[in-house]
Amino acid sequence: MTTLSPALADRISEYTTAHRDRLATIVAGLVRIPSENKPPVGAEQGCQDYIAAFLKRLGLTAVQYRPDEIESVTAHPLYWPGRDYSGRANVCSRRMGAGGGGRSLVLSGHIDTVPAGTQPWTRGPFSGQIEGNRIYGRGAVDMKGGVGTALFVLEALHELGISTRADLLFESVVDEEFGGCNGTLASRLNGFNADAAMIMEPSFLRICAAQRGGRTAHLTLESAGGVLTEGMFPRGVSDGLREFLIAVEGFAASRRGRVKVHPLYAGCPDPVPVSITKVTTGPWGMSEPMTIPERCQIEMYWQTMPGETETETEAEFNVWLSTLPHRPRVEWPIRWLPGSAMNPAHPLVTTLADAASAQLGERPRITGIEGPCDLWIFHEFGIPAVLWGAKGGNIHAADEYLDIDSAVDAAAVLLRFICEWCGAVE
Repeated sequence: MTTLSPALADRISEYTTAHRDRLATIVAGLVRIPSENKPPVGAEQGCQDYIAAFLKRLGLTAVQYRPDEIESVTAHPLYWPGRDYSGRANVCSRRMGAGGGGRSLVLSGHIDTVPAGTQPWTRGPFSGQIEGNRIYGRGAVDMKGGVGTALFVLEALHELGISTRADLLFESVVDEEFGGCNGTLASRLNGFNADAAMIMEPSFLRICAAQRGGRTAHLTLESAGGVLTEGMFPRGVSDGLREFLIAVEGFAASRRGRVKVHPLYAGCPDPVPVSITKVTTGPWGMSEPMTIPERCQIEMYWQTMPGETETETEAEFNVWLSTLPHRPRVEWPIRWLPGSAMNPAHPLVTTLADAASAQLGERPRITGIEGPCDLWIFHEFGIPAVLWGAKGGNIHAADEYLDIDSAVDAAAVLLRFICEWCGAVE
């Protein structure tokens, strides 16, 4: 149930509608500054400096620090070692509340993106090209659209002269992609915490109160190859690869039959998907000799439900792996990412749902997002947190794009929610 005055609700709607192009400009500006994460290194600093300057124009203090500069981070059991944080600073800011009520809130987002990759783009990956209702470019929806929306909201509060009773915090963290999460961990340990958190991932205007977990394995098959030999024609890794790919469906079917589905994923057609994301036997093209491959590398990725543990997940995988006639060598390139969920009846969820209903005219779905992110870090620290953000497409693929109209809707709902949650001073 909303407690916002009709006058303030109208001001929010009018502002977000009138400043649609401003929101698009902010997001496009972020997209045009590459911030690719290529473990163990990353290139987020240009975007972070842009964000820090933006915050300072609003009269806010922007604190920048490297995740590994926080003394307790590297010794923390959730820290993932092996990353280089040279020139990779988190940016955090606090908009002080007036006191006398309300609940504090963190607006959180990661500024790193996956690489542009080698897939062909029809628009420049860092062009920030605006066409109709879309902004194109790497990170446009995951998640510079979300970070840009949060910056737009802070600017709107400033321009509208709205203060809140409780503090409103903002953070742009580094190294979330590829299972990083050290930037998010560092922010928690550095004290940038609140009564709740809103992570601006692309939730497609749903309230996502859960994330699935994820496990990534790199597997290598090896065998004798070549073309001409005495006796039988060489088979290389083809037999092992064929057996492996056939067996994967058995692993997936076993998980679908065994794993208990969390209620927030009850309507999902495949709540625990198993995927093969990369297969390579070497370079391609006529500059390479025709030969039977001796080595095949496979990337296998599967998702888990909240409540599944790393120990049981890997034990299940190893039992399945032991049944293969050609057993590959296994490496774990990315940390274990656990699934995580919060109670959908929590006031954070219900207040956001009420704000969305009042602004958009229909109640949003309350569900879990279709993959892992850094939501679990907040939950580990006992901070209620959900995902809320716009729609988009081609996430992690070529021609990634953000739906601008849905970003405007996400911003309007977030403004209403902040006024409700943090207590607007009218």
